[in-house]
Amino acid sequence: MSRATQSVATKVSSVVLLIIFVTLALSLSALILAIQAYSYGNDVVAAYLILLGFVGVASSTYVLFQTRKRIMRLRIETQPITTTIECKKCGFKSVREFQRGDYIFKEVETCQKCNEKMLITAIYREVREKGKEAFPY
Repeated sequence: MSRATQSVATKVSSVVLLIIFVTLALSLSALILAIQAYSYGNDVVAAYLILLGFVGVASSTYVLFQTRKRIMRLRIETQPITTTIECKKCGFKSVREFQRGDYIFKEVETCQKCNEKMLITAIYREVREKGKEAFPY
């Protein structure tokens, strides 16, 4: 899998991030205005601004963390590719990790038992299933 395909799966829209950070900035400015309003004696305005500021900060941080969690969940793990090498003469079988340039029926290293050339007989991807998470409720 190429990097471009993997980055598309884990990319977050820049518009969503912009909205989250603008909301966070406005909420922090509402908290600063609440402090100023409280110092001037406007307790009702200060209470509304504090409420608005805390709700905005809480919601924007929650959405930001949920977006990060979604990215981590969408990340695709590449499964390992395995190469099987067999000796034609004695039947000795060896399994190793895939190397660039491997192809089926390619003659590779010599056999450990009979010193004959060994052939690549199989190249396959090992599929590992993730354990299913239990539903929390």
